[in-house]
Formats: sequence, C-alpha cells, structure tokens
Amino acid sequence: MIRFAKILLLFLLWAYFANAANAKPTTFFNVKDYGAAGDGVNLDSKAINKAIEAAASAGGGTVYLPAGNYLSGSIHLQSNISLFLDQGATLVAAPVSAENGYDEAEPGADNAYQDYGHSHWHNSLIWGENLHDISILGQGTIWGKGLYHDYVKDKQSANKAISLLLCRNVNIKDITIFHGGWFGILATGVDNLTISNIKEDTNRDGMDIDCCRNVHVSDCSVNSPHDDGICLKSTYGLGFARATENVTITNCIVSGFEEGSFLDGTYKRTIKEPTGRIKFGTESNGGFKNITISNCVFNYCRGLALEAVDGALLEDVTITNITMRDIVNSPIFLRLGARMRGPAGVPVGELRRVIISNVIAYNVEPGQGMLIVGLPGHPIKDVDIKDIKIYSKGGGTADQATREVPEMEKGYPEPGSFGVLPAYGVFARHVEGLKLENVELHFTTNDQRPAVFLDDVKGAELRFVKAQVSGGVASVKSKNSENVKLFQSLGLPDGEMKP
Repeated sequence: MIRFAKILLLFLLWAYFANAANAKPTTFFNVKDYGAAGDGVNLDSKAINKAIEAAASAGGGTVYLPAGNYLSGSIHLQSNISLFLDQGATLVAAPVSAENGYDEAEPGADNAYQDYGHSHWHNSLIWGENLHDISILGQGTIWGKGLYHDYVKDKQSANKAISLLLCRNVNIKDITIFHGGWFGILATGVDNLTISNIKEDTNRDGMDIDCCRNVHVSDCSVNSPHDDGICLKSTYGLGFARATENVTITNCIVSGFEEGSFLDGTYKRTIKEPTGRIKFGTESNGGFKNITISNCVFNYCRGLALEAVDGALLEDVTITNITMRDIVNSPIFLRLGARMRGPAGVPVGELRRVIISNVIAYNVEPGQGMLIVGLPGHPIKDVDIKDIKIYSKGGGTADQATREVPEMEKGYPEPGSFGVLPAYGVFARHVEGLKLENVELHFTTNDQRPAVFLDDVKGAELRFVKAQVSGGVASVKSKNSENVKLFQSLGLPDGEMKP
C-alpha cells in the first residue's frame, strides 16, 4: 500500500510538471485582474500600467479593457503590447494633475523651432517612446475629458490623447477618440505606422504625423472644427530635420462640424470658418516626399493644403479622387514660402512634381479658388492639375479683380491671409511648369473677376479648360508670364498666349 502511494505520488508529480512544461504562457491580461474598477470614479491608471508591465514581463500580449469607464492618468506603453479597448469600454482622461497620475513634460527639444506641444510627448494620456511592435485596438473609446486643449507651459500640461516618439511597427485601429486634447494622435519619428478605421471627433488636430516614414492612413473619419483633421508635419522636434515620407492616405473623410455632433449624428454647422482638412505643414523643416492621397471626402471644412515654408523639399506627391462640399477657403492650396522657422543658414526649399486629379469641389466660398503661390526667384515647379471641377459661390467685384495680392513671404501659410483673390477659379504666381487639363470652373452668382490669373508663370499649358465668365470680363489674365500655351481653352485661339 505504501509502495502504491509512492507510485501514485510520483505519477501526479510527473503529470503536474509535464502539464506545466507544455502550458502556453499567458498572453491575455485583463486590467480588472490587476485592480481596475472600470466605474468612472476610481482612478484605474495604476492597474492598467500594472497589466502592461505584466504583459511586457511575459514577452508581450494583449492588455484588455472590458466594457466600463476607466478613469486614468498617463498610461505607459511598452514594446510587444496591444492595448485593446472592447466595445463599451471608455478610457476617460482624469483632470490633469500629478495626484491623478499624469507624467510631467520631459525635457523637450532644446530649440524654438516648433510649438511646445511638438517638443514634449510624456504629458499625455497614452504615450510611448523608443518602442517597437505596439498596437492600440478595439471598438472602445478614448475620451480626453480632462486634457488641456491649448499649450499650458507647466510640468503637468497634458494635452495629447495618444503620443508616440521614435517608435516602429505601430498599429492604431478601430478605436474612437472623442475630445482628444490638442492632438488626438501625435506620432513623431514613427516608422511603419498604420492608422486604420478610427473615428475622431475633437476640437483640435485629429492626427499629426510628424517626421514619420512608411505610413498608411485609411478608412478614417476625422471631425475637427477648430484645427486640422489629418495633418502631415516635419518639425525640428527631434533636434534635426527629418522628412515625412512614403505615406498613403486613402478612403478618409474630414469635416468641421461642431465637436460632438459628428459622433451623435447631428452634424451641427455652428462654426463659422471650420478647419477640418488634410494638410501638409505648417511645420516643414524636414519636408515631404513620396506621398499619395486618394478617395477622400472633405465636408464643411477648409480645402487641401500643401505647404513648404521652412526650407525643405515637398516633392513627388499624387492626389486623386477627392470630393469636396461646402469649402470655406481655397479648395487646393500650394504654397512655397520663406517663414524659415529653423536653424539659420538653411536655404529656401522647393515644391515640385505634384499631380492632382479627379477633384470636385462644390459650394466653395468666393474669396479664393485654387491658389498656387511660390516666391520671387523660388517658383513652384512641375504641377499637373487635371480633371477638376470647381463650383464657386461667385459674387466677386470689379474692384477685387484689380486687387494686388501681397507676397506674404514670411507670413503664416494660410489661404485666407492672401485676402480675396483677383480670380475666382485659379490664381497662380511664381510657378514654372503648370498644366491645367480638363478643368471646369463655375460660379453660382455672377463674378466680375476672371476665371484664371497667371502672374510670373513660366511655361504653362491650358488644355480643355472651360470657365463661366460674366459679360465683358476676360476669362484669363496674364501678367509677367511667358510661354503660356492654350488648346481648346477658355474660348481663346489655340497657341501661345500673347502677354
């Protein structure tokens, strides 16, 4: 009997260790197992961070937030971690304070070449630095309730919902961000970044993709009435100039409805001049290269803006299949400027090799049509615009048709800063190599301005350009331009246009 008991004990020990050896390591970490209440009252960031630390110690895994309201200060991402917010889970930013677990703004970029928010990353609800293989996923919501929505320069001025610095292999998918602080998503120096199928309804920038490479943004809806929706930047925040390059943006919608009315489906149009757009810039120290935008919708917001104003290259960009409705400024704005917010001695940049095609813009405010503006001695080069239809509200006056447009060389690059333009359809100045092909320009109210105004444009081709023109108004005006050729355009004879 004793011998049998010994044999049984040995068998049980063998079975235990055999099962232990064959057991799979834990890869799923429920934050409630680490003390999270999910009641919206008790602070849960310590528990969430404990779950992340446990997952990292295990070699990686999914940190899971089931349905509930998780009041939180700063959450510290780690490599090989997925933060998963389930349907019905809301991560709520607590009021910003050290007591609520927010991290101080770390020593940032030691320069004045970008805004405060682009020099600090740790002062955020969720942040990660020098990480790899991370994800923020799920059908839940991030509510930046307690975040600041301006730049408050103190150590606890948290103003970002998600902030990532010098990371790689990052996925942000399916989540909703409501009231996301100054930045819903700030990604700086992030490579291999995918942002897919997210909804943002916020009152400042939706997403800033800064100094990043190999980026895919797709199937996103971003409502941001007071700032840009999807914004590519290349600041000096890393302490050196780095291009944002190899980027695709596709199947996205941007808008400027009143904050909150996008998610609740009321779409309130209370903002007089909403922003909400897709933009390159304003910060442009490192430049922008190899970028495509396709199949996107602009609704009740500003138009597309491509800006190079801090001494770098903006080049090799294709944009196609865009629809715009109720646009409050220039539907297409290309600007090469000389603001030069950066180290001394950097030369003026270049904006070149851009193709924009298949665009419809309806109900455009009359102040500006397409605006393509370089600098004296620094022209924008090689721009093709084809298969475009623009419907302006019109109503421009004869006095506006003779208005001199300021150069604004060092000014902030915004279409409105140029004032009402002397053409309702296209105003191009300091450009070399401009092609307008199959472009239609319309107005709904008679306009006393020409459709097209070319100033210091060298080498332009207008092919199949059609435009409404009020009686007695010239369809095109040319000033200090040469080698401008027309073919079946604007009711004028084919051939080179006379000065």
